[in-house]
Parts: sequence; C-alpha cells; structure tokens
Amino acid sequence: MRYPQRLLGRDEEVLAAFRPHWRVLLPALVWAMLLAALAGVAVAALEPPLESVALAVAPVLWLLLAGRSVLQWWFTSYVLTTERVIVRRGMVARSGTEVPLENIVNVLFSQRITERLLGYGDVTVESAGSRGQSRLENVPDPQGFQSEIYRARELRSLHFSRGGDTDVVARLERLADLHERGHLTDDEFERSKHRLLDDAG
Repeated sequence: MRYPQRLLGRDEEVLAAFRPHWRVLLPALVWAMLLAALAGVAVAALEPPLESVALAVAPVLWLLLAGRSVLQWWFTSYVLTTERVIVRRGMVARSGTEVPLENIVNVLFSQRITERLLGYGDVTVESAGSRGQSRLENVPDPQGFQSEIYRARELRSLHFSRGGDTDVVARLERLADLHERGHLTDDEFERSKHRLLDDAG
C-alpha cells in the first residue's frame, strides 16, 4: 500500500507501510465458504424461483456478517516514516495516532504460538510524555517491524545530534555500527553518511 505524499513533511520518507496481517480476514473467508455451501445445498433442494432467491441472499448475508471485518482491515494502515510511527483507522469516522521517533523509549512485540506460526503479532510502542503506549495489533513480522522502528529512531537521533568534530565522529561510528549489524543497507548507509557530513559542514 502507498501512503499519500501530501501527508508527509518536508524530506520525510516512508520506510514501511502496510495493513494488518491477512489472518484478520479469516472469519470473512470462513463465512464465505459456509454461505457458499449453504447456497449450493439450497439450489439443489429448491425449485425456481426460490433457488434464485437463495443465490441472491447468500452475498447479502456475507456482507452483513463479514463485510465489517473486511472494511476494518482495508481502512487500517500502519506506517513508519523517517520521522514518526503512524496508525490510521476507520472509513467514515477516522482516527489516527502518531508517535514521533524521538519520543519513543521502548518497542515491544508479542507472539503466541499460533501467531508465530502464521507470522504475525502485536507491537507496543512506548513513548515519553502523555502519549503512553500505542498498540499495533496483527502486525506482519512484528520482530522485523520492531527492528525497523529502532533503526529509524537511531537515524533520527543522529539527525538531531549537534556538536563539534568529536560528536560528528561519534555519530559516524554509530552509523557504521548500524550498517555492520545489518540494520542499514549500503544505500541507506551512504545516504545517511552524506546527510550527516552535510549537516556538520
């Protein structure tokens, strides 16, 4: 999924944007299979025009029973940028949460056994101040997303750091450490290094 560019700040970039894990759609899939089976039985057992009524009623029932969960999945988005973590929910009545990276003090993830097998879990972002905790549910690869947030926060802290030559060297060392640990690609490392040197100059 794409996050609208008009909602981004100057020089802000999207690092990750996704919807909740597909397991949220499982109830809708189960209802679809059940109603399809019932419609098939009805068509075989009923005479026209009742069989046509059964075929027409089945999708309406599916929309009533499962449509809401599909819409909630479609209109929920999790976004990580170079400046913040964003959560958007709702189709008509919209709600959103934004946590600046520099305010994040801890990121936790949790997975039960079944969640680990299916590759999803919950991520809790703890921030300083009055925001407290923000919980992101049904996140695909929660451990990987946790690492992405930490990496983005570290780069953000480097951006806000100020000082003399010694400080610049320390920031470059932290950047190199992130690169060596695999938290930054070669391209990300080079871009961040050039940006750091430009700011220092």
